[in-house]
Amino acid sequence: MDEPIIELSGVVKSFGPVSVLKGVNLKAYPGKVTALVGDNGAGKSTLIKGLAGVQPYDAGEVRFNGEIVHLSSPREASRFGIEVVYQDLALADNLDIVQNMFLGREELSTGTFDEGLMEREAAETLRGLSVRTVKSVRQKVSSLSGGQRQTVAIARSVLKKAKVVILDEPTAALGVAQTEQVLNLVSRLAEQGVAVIIISHNLADVFAVADFISVLYLGQMVASVRASETSRDDVVGYITGSKTYSGVFA
Repeated sequence: MDEPIIELSGVVKSFGPVSVLKGVNLKAYPGKVTALVGDNGAGKSTLIKGLAGVQPYDAGEVRFNGEIVHLSSPREASRFGIEVVYQDLALADNLDIVQNMFLGREELSTGTFDEGLMEREAAETLRGLSVRTVKSVRQKVSSLSGGQRQTVAIARSVLKKAKVVILDEPTAALGVAQTEQVLNLVSRLAEQGVAVIIISHNLADVFAVADFISVLYLGQMVASVRASETSRDDVVGYITGSKTYSGVFA
């Protein structure tokens, strides 16, 4: 197996007297999908916000390609190629696909936006992800379906050659066809060598795309296993605390 691109060791995060992360370990590998699962309040969002530089960890170690790094801000995380697609997607309905993909990082030419270059790069990114459901990159986001919006948000994250893409509940509130579309996109991201971390409550989706499953329970990582070597019932047991993982952490 390749070395992990991201490795967390003993990360801790508290908010006042409340300890949210209690010495958590996590690995993510290039070209693999790691599912992060756990019940509400398990610490998943806090763990991801630390990786994104939004809420830096209080203690512990973060390694990127084997080197210790300090993710003190979202800009710092982005510099390492870590991109997060949050559940609310953060898309502007009144802008088109190109404008959303380049929002805040527009390409310039002689002091003005280089619309032609941005349009070409947006189209190339979507083609690279084998996206065929979008008619035009100049469509307003307000006209897109839920699955298409998720596609745009994911494409925006990989536009600048992201190495790690974190997806927060990417199939929440999507229909069957749109869910399949997004899961296919997740698989294509991994095929391109991107390390994908997906947070999901839907275990059917998790087992459809994940290579590894890591389970948080009350701020502790209680299991980390290859998806092919576990079952849905086992994972439910780890999530609820009714089952103890006795194997070697993946």
